[in-house]
Amino acid sequence: MAITAQMVKELREKTGAGMMDCKKALTETDGDLDKAVEFLREKGMAKAAKKADRVAAEGSAHIVSEGNTAVIIEVNCETDFVTKNDQFKTLLNDLATHLLKFKPATLEEAMGQKLHGEGEDLETYIKSAIAKIGEKISLRRFEILEKDDNAAFGEYLHMGGRIGVLTLLEGTTEEQVAKDVAMHTAAVNPRYVSRDEVPEEEVNKEREVLKQQALNEGKPENIVEKMVEGRLRKFYEEICLLEQEFVKDPDQKVKQFVESKGATVKTFVRYEVGEGMEKREENFAEEVMNQVNK
Repeated sequence: MAITAQMVKELREKTGAGMMDCKKALTETDGDLDKAVEFLREKGMAKAAKKADRVAAEGSAHIVSEGNTAVIIEVNCETDFVTKNDQFKTLLNDLATHLLKFKPATLEEAMGQKLHGEGEDLETYIKSAIAKIGEKISLRRFEILEKDDNAAFGEYLHMGGRIGVLTLLEGTTEEQVAKDVAMHTAAVNPRYVSRDEVPEEEVNKEREVLKQQALNEGKPENIVEKMVEGRLRKFYEEICLLEQEFVKDPDQKVKQFVESKGATVKTFVRYEVGEGMEKREENFAEEVMNQVNK
């Protein structure tokens, strides 16, 4: 049958695929729109497979909360340009709202779930997005937090999602207090809430390092132990949220700030996009040209 411009336009709007690809899909499927969508999806999956070995260490963190549940996610892509793409932003929100509602326990479980409970699964949805956007995209990680009515979530995204922090404070319903703690966490990057959370093995290892440093400085052994304990306090200040000077008021510790609000910090999740991933070596000018030449 004859393939009209209106048919091509409708398929493009449904899939986001290129005009010539849409025309070919309609030709191959005798103008059947549904079959043409499937044809492009299969083609998109082939494209996605070719992109699987690319480095995707850019991306964005995203947070969604509703009632007593909140989720923070990290989605990776290849270039920072894509994070400003409306399709990518829609993807972020779709994935986060799905995870918030269906609460999968693992990434593997999530990828096999139907998006919003119907239609394609998350893995297929992401592959379809890869075909439309033209870059490798992956849901790297997520965490879901639950609270009761006498608690508050703090949500903070820094630099458009380059860093995302979700905090949970108990004993207060003031979201601004929880957000202030989230902002501090984004800036200072603690690893634990309190001293109690630091593994004993890590403390003992640090104690040995500090002891050796003191001995190497020629300090008498009878005062080395006191020096080590003093320096351990600095160690805790570096890695424990409650021990740190509060960024909005360095005259008090985070613990003092939180206690002044009648609250306690239950937990926090801090995602920095691409942390721990090998990033490609490429300068900005080359990245621009890569986008222009696509």
